Amino acid sequence: MAARRSAILFSRSCATRSSSLTLLDCLASGDSSAAVSAARLAFSTSSSSSVQPQIQVESREFLSSKPKGCLASGDSSAAVSAAAFLSAKPKGRRACHLDTLALVRRLEGQGLPSKQAEAITAAIAEVLNDSLDIGSQSFVSRVEMQKAEMVQEANFGKFKSEVKNSQEHHFSLLQRETEKLRVDIDKLQSELRSLLQRETEKFRVDLDKLRSESRYEIDKVTAGQRLDLNLERGRMRDELANQNAETTNLTNKLDKEIHTLRAHLETTKYDIVKWCVATLVALSSAGIAVLRIMM
Repeated sequence: MAARRSAILFSRSCATRSSSLTLLDCLASGDSSAAVSAARLAFSTSSSSSVQPQIQVESREFLSSKPKGCLASGDSSAAVSAAAFLSAKPKGRRACHLDTLALVRRLEGQGLPSKQAEAITAAIAEVLNDSLDIGSQSFVSRVEMQKAEMVQEANFGKFKSEVKNSQEHHFSLLQRETEKLRVDIDKLQSELRSLLQRETEKFRVDLDKLRSESRYEIDKVTAGQRLDLNLERGRMRDELANQNAETTNLTNKLDKEIHTLRAHLETTKYDIVKWCVATLVALSSAGIAVLRIMM
């Protein structure tokens, strides 16, 4: 609904603006019939709609440039009409300063009857008054502007205080949550420290127990190994003694055999020498006998 209403107001304001500009152009050109039609259109449009303030400002700016051009071109009646529009005011709070006599005379000079010229002038004055009245209703007074500014400042101050209170509240909540979290962390650290101490003590006890068991097993194995080693050493000592006895017996036997062989060799050597000497004596006897025979 708001968009539709804005569109309707915009279209009506555009129509009023175009009709007003058409009326001003007709007055500047001196076309009385076209001025009458434009005045009727502007009156019908302005009576059924609210004109935007910027349209009135643009129309007044347009007319403020008209008197100079009209004076420069020598058209005094158009300059008077433009000046009258600039000084026009609505019915309620403003007065419309319009030179109706000059406008009537100008229209009569264009060939219009007096009644028709007066009717056109009255219509133009009424249209201008209605347009200015509607434009003045669209503006805001300074008091209302200051009141709106004060309300906005109050609302802004209230919003600022609410934001500040909210920030303080959130900050206090954050501090409480942080303190609570710190307490929980300290509690958790103490619990973890105590748990770690208990686990460390338990591990130390288990380690001592395992160490004692390991030492017992090592001592047991060492004692068994020592016993086996002593037994093996005694067995090796006995074997060495037996081997020494056997070696001694073998040595004695070898000595006996060596003495026996040596005695046998001495006997054999004596027999060989005896036989050699006997052989030599026999050979010598035979040689001597042969020599005697040959001699």
